Amino acid sequence: MAGASSSGYRLPNSNHTIEGYVSHVTIQATENKSSLSEPSLSEIAREAAKARRAIPEGVVESFWTGPSGPEPLRRIDWPTAARGGAEVRGSILFLPGRGDAYEKWLETLEQWYLEGWTVSSIDWRGQALSGRFGFDATTGHVPGFDLWIEDLAAFWRDWAAERPGPHVLVGHSMGGHLALRAVAQGRVGPDALVLSAPMLGIHPARVPAGLLHAIAGGIVRLGDSRRPAWKHSEKPELLPQARSRLLTHDKGRYADEDWWRNRRPGIAMGPASWGWIERALASIRLLDGKGMLEAVQVPVLLLATRYDGLVSWPAIRRAARRLPHAELLAFGHEARHEILRESDPVRDRALAAIRDFLNRTAPVRG
Repeated sequence: MAGASSSGYRLPNSNHTIEGYVSHVTIQATENKSSLSEPSLSEIAREAAKARRAIPEGVVESFWTGPSGPEPLRRIDWPTAARGGAEVRGSILFLPGRGDAYEKWLETLEQWYLEGWTVSSIDWRGQALSGRFGFDATTGHVPGFDLWIEDLAAFWRDWAAERPGPHVLVGHSMGGHLALRAVAQGRVGPDALVLSAPMLGIHPARVPAGLLHAIAGGIVRLGDSRRPAWKHSEKPELLPQARSRLLTHDKGRYADEDWWRNRRPGIAMGPASWGWIERALASIRLLDGKGMLEAVQVPVLLLATRYDGLVSWPAIRRAARRLPHAELLAFGHEARHEILRESDPVRDRALAAIRDFLNRTAPVRG
């Protein structure tokens, strides 16, 4: 089982403190003075914004071969040397969501690097430029989430051995689900875990996951599991132009995704397959099982929005109450699913919460 933070820090039991984090909690940024005395955080944010449509200088894109198949997985790595020769803050591995590519998150990854972190990200097998499992180039299919856990465990082992600590795992949406599951199953042992809109349940949230799973299983048995579950966007009833209303209020950041897809068409992905939906629900039920979340001894920060149109807010809230060392920062109508790609007031608040959390739970070593 994954160990606790190497700092020895212990958060209060979330069952007793959760309401202090739910709703509009203001978390003040606390700068790490040893690595962030110059430039200011606002200057860092302005500099990081340049990365939205460019791979920053010195950043390396490459491929890594994992245990789950011959297809290499694409990765991106920032230099291990800190900016300006300053002390390295530690290392962050970022895991994107379903249908994502790391290009969408360059601004945030660059900002963490400019704050002193060594940063990496990796495409999940079967999406972006890490191959496909389906019979077409756009449908997102996977035989099972177990192979992603195997990939993550193997990559983490190599990555953590090469990168300075403390080691932090950050996951968005499906990436957040897989990160939490890998920790709960003892496959990875980060010093701290950050989950942004983690996929701990899907809509309709009012329907039990077991019933949704049974329905999805029945549909899978009626035909090829690789067939797409919908035709447009992230939900079948929405036109493509309405997709932004699920993801972010920030029109510029939303447009970045199309900008990158036009220049790198291979990263594009459309709907999930029925097989993906069935396997996702199976993994959600596994993680929700008795004792799974209670076994997580790593400090966890969850960021979520109450009105998320893609993942279940009630499931995230329940998980935060079950995790022994969890903090939950909840947003309202001001935030959509992609909190780290939201408008500046929301995004800045989320990044400040992450900064404060990591300063407390994964401080600079020695």
